[in-house]
Amino acid sequence: MDPALSEFDSFVRTRTPALLRSAYLLTGDQHLAEDLVQSALARAHRSWNRLHDSGNAEAYTRKIMYHLQVSWWRRRRVPESMTGELPEPRGGDSASDHASQTTLRLTLRAALARLSAKQRAVLVLRFFEDRSEAEAAELLGVTVGTVKNR
Repeated sequence: MDPALSEFDSFVRTRTPALLRSAYLLTGDQHLAEDLVQSALARAHRSWNRLHDSGNAEAYTRKIMYHLQVSWWRRRRVPESMTGELPEPRGGDSASDHASQTTLRLTLRAALARLSAKQRAVLVLRFFEDRSEAEAAELLGVTVGTVKNR
């Protein structure tokens, strides 16, 4: 097997869960999130020979993902509504913990649904992925001032 292809397979196996979480927060739908990640990975694969040496494969893939989401949103131009549940790590929580997590999840989902795709992308990058304003601006292809405004 080609070493670059083997590295891409390893990248996909290890980074897909994190990419799916971010994609879900961007789309609000598990199936759309899977489509978004698959499309972003397909585009990253086309550039893999250049990417695998750069060390920026994940950042590049996320940038593709955010740009695809904005493009999809522009084409749809219909109100979005969050569906499904946020993916959560497996664990044994008590009933009261589960109830409070459910309430928090519903509140978060409602708040995210009110945002535009661009605003949601900034929120996910800054606060869920803990990116700096400069990193978020670079990934989204906008200025730092635009990130601050969104």
